[in-house]
Amino acid sequence: MARLAKGGYLIPILASGVFVKRRLNTLALVLALALSVLGASRSLGERPSSPAAKADATEANVVRITATLLAESQFSHHPIDRDLAAKWLDRYLDALDSRHALFLQSDLEEFAGYLPALTGAADGKGGSDVARAVFARFLERMERQVAIMTAELRSGAFVFTGHDRYSLDWEHAPYPRDLAAARALWRQRLRADYLQEKLADKQPAQIVKRLARRYDLQLRTMKGLRRDEILKIYLDSLAHVYDPHSNYLGREEMEDMAIGMNLSLVGIGAKLQLVDGYCTIRELIPGGPGVRSGKLKPGDRIIAVAQGKGEPVDVVDLPLGRTVQMIRGRKGTVVALTILPAGAGEGAPAQTVALVRDEIKLEEQAAKAFIVDLPGKDRRLRLGVLDLPSFYAALGAARETRPRSATADAIRLLDKLTAERVRGLVLDLRHNGGGALDEAIRLTGLFLRKGPVVQTRDLRGQVEVSSDSDPTVQYDGPLVLLASRLSASASEILAGALQDYGRAVLVGDSATFGKGTVQDIVPLGPLMDEAGLFRSYDPGALLLTVRKFYRPSGASTQLRGVASDIVLPSPSDLADVSESSLSNPLPWDSIPSARYERLDRARPHVGALAQSSAKRIERDRGFALLAQAIARVRADAARKSVSLNEAERRQELAKSKSLAKALKEDRRKRRARLPRIHPITLANASRAGLPPPLVLPVEDANEGQDAAHTDDVEGVTAKWSPADDIILDEATRILADYVRRLEAKGE
Repeated sequence: MARLAKGGYLIPILASGVFVKRRLNTLALVLALALSVLGASRSLGERPSSPAAKADATEANVVRITATLLAESQFSHHPIDRDLAAKWLDRYLDALDSRHALFLQSDLEEFAGYLPALTGAADGKGGSDVARAVFARFLERMERQVAIMTAELRSGAFVFTGHDRYSLDWEHAPYPRDLAAARALWRQRLRADYLQEKLADKQPAQIVKRLARRYDLQLRTMKGLRRDEILKIYLDSLAHVYDPHSNYLGREEMEDMAIGMNLSLVGIGAKLQLVDGYCTIRELIPGGPGVRSGKLKPGDRIIAVAQGKGEPVDVVDLPLGRTVQMIRGRKGTVVALTILPAGAGEGAPAQTVALVRDEIKLEEQAAKAFIVDLPGKDRRLRLGVLDLPSFYAALGAARETRPRSATADAIRLLDKLTAERVRGLVLDLRHNGGGALDEAIRLTGLFLRKGPVVQTRDLRGQVEVSSDSDPTVQYDGPLVLLASRLSASASEILAGALQDYGRAVLVGDSATFGKGTVQDIVPLGPLMDEAGLFRSYDPGALLLTVRKFYRPSGASTQLRGVASDIVLPSPSDLADVSESSLSNPLPWDSIPSARYERLDRARPHVGALAQSSAKRIERDRGFALLAQAIARVRADAARKSVSLNEAERRQELAKSKSLAKALKEDRRKRRARLPRIHPITLANASRAGLPPPLVLPVEDANEGQDAAHTDDVEGVTAKWSPADDIILDEATRILADYVRRLEAKGE
């Protein structure tokens, strides 16, 4: 039975047997609750006749059933009282005006009168009229802002020799008290935007044209939003009051999710979300152009999109759906993204990444392995690396025609590594954002004899223990699990279980992402039909948080994630790349431990392994440079404002370029002293002997190009190696120490 946590969401897939029954019972319960609250009546009387009336009636009913489901069936099942309604209104205002620069204090005082309508949303007394009224005021304020900023842009003189700063702490900033205060905020934003363009060496005429076009496009885009797009923002705001993973999914998003579940799409291979007005990369899909480029990472913010060599179009503050449409396109075409790197302040230098849109299929996301031969004093130390980008599984008809799964593929690769006599294994989950829960359980069982892997608790407090019942152990040797902040959901289940059992040494970022919640998709159309609620179109679905994950020990993976035994310096180990950085996350808690056998293999060695690793890192110039880069990113992230002094900003840019040059030089030197690395793929795993080792050029011939165009060896991108990946390199060194300690003790 496949339960898919694709992209961090856990989506039950109707397949067969008991799980179908449980899923249908869940929907029946939801429907019963909806009918009870809604009165099971066809209270609208005659069907509306005019298109406007039909739209009004449909929107009102979508609000009604969405509010009901959230109040009754979300994990915390909190009623929409006055306190929650106030948070809903605040979230909606934030979604429209993330910088707190458009709505005035007088607007907020007026909007407070809408709270009774919001508290009555679940029983039909409040509809979408609040959404439209607030949005109309938003457009009114935005029109004035664009007119004033554009006029000042075309007539003003901009000097950047003072020591004023532009505040970036929008979340906690009060809304302007009046129009004069708003104009002061708009002027500072205009100055910040102008300086950003000037630092990119744009001429004054270019800057004026570009910024005027940006502001006009943003206004025209917001004016052109369809009614269902406004409703999407409104209902998403309500869902996010409950938790960050409950979402209202419109028709287009449902189509996107269906494409993602089929594991075949054309694009850049990135899952996106809107954060504080920025289109932000939430996850990179293994095998996609984004990953292959090596220049994108989760948390990066896309601020402009260009088609090929065309003019970049600014996308800051645009609705996410509109930005996604610009990024998508035909296979083989080029899209250029202008990004602000993850963790960097708004004043950090922007980067442009050109990507060739491509089709992303399961084969490109499949597990792969490497054999790394480290030289030793007495004999070569052969180690294995198993790279698992997701817990994939064939769905629907594909289960019969192409019964692929992450576990089956991992078994084939592990068999090959064992046949080639590797003495230790690194399991790399750094970029694994989740997948099929059943696959995570089965794959955990490859390293354990049997026992509980994960516990789940529903909103009624009922706990279910999911175990590996297969006593077969596929790999029983020394094991290092390499994780990062990007390891989420099902990855955290595997990591938490192996740590609880004491089966593996966990290495990497300070902790994994911390997503320990489970979501169900509830299509709204069928429920509205059963409840007799009129609809003139498909209203989409609600992604609803309904359960929580717990480790065998009973500790939740929610919020805290799974902590590493040995922490390595890493650019992904940022506070804003975690569940705790999201708004309204569910809290951490625990339940009683399940019964399982603690192996306790790893703990006795962690202290010594950590000491050896720390000494190596202290002597390594690459890690010293990486520490500088991390410190700069964290300093940028911690700043709540950006300097508007041009000289200061150019000094910072020069430092960034110098550091980037030093990192590139260190990479070149590392490539010159590579260990021997053999790529093991599903295509060559069954062949006798080893494939040729990777041969990497000391210099990058394709610097600045999409890595999709580099030479491949058996389908493995030839740019990869532990020498290029300083963190994986250190993980293999830790594994080498672990192997030697065990062998010295005869274990």
